Amino acid sequence: MRICILSGTPKKEGLCQSVINAAKQGAVEAGAEVDEIRLCDYKLIRCQVCGDGWGVCRSEHYCKYGSDGFEDIRKRIRESDEIIIASPVYWGETSEALKSFLDRLRRCEFGQSGALSNKQVLLIAVPGGSGNGMLTCLEQLDRFCRHTGAVIFDYIGVNRWNSDYKRAAAKAAAFAMATGRKNGDTV
Repeated sequence: MRICILSGTPKKEGLCQSVINAAKQGAVEAGAEVDEIRLCDYKLIRCQVCGDGWGVCRSEHYCKYGSDGFEDIRKRIRESDEIIIASPVYWGETSEALKSFLDRLRRCEFGQSGALSNKQVLLIAVPGGSGNGMLTCLEQLDRFCRHTGAVIFDYIGVNRWNSDYKRAAAKAAAFAMATGRKNGDTV
């Protein structure tokens, strides 16, 4: 089992990374190989909205600006069995790095059996100080998954006052995914 963690956090430490680390630990304990992709480590460009709004991303399913690392990341996602998407919450949405990446990925995956099609995805949103915006961020990630044909395994919202038991939930969810549990299985 290979699980890809798509991380939108710019911080190498902090609340969001601690939740990612917990999920990673759960997956590894279940015997999965984990590939953490930290989008902030790349200098990805935002979608250029080519041509009339749909360039080769729609017709040929690749981004013509993919030499910035985008196509490499997409390949790593495609090679994974399951995916964890984790982001801090900024202004009620995912981080800008994750949002830009998902905007491009959604265009390339549109209307085809793509990198996320029928793969389970664990969604993690981590608002900081106020805890606000968690639901709107998870809704944004939910829409992305539905557009790309991904199967949502679970939603986990973590803030500073529930982080002790939500980190444990993220670890348990990743463990369950890595051991083969499917969305809809009764336990």
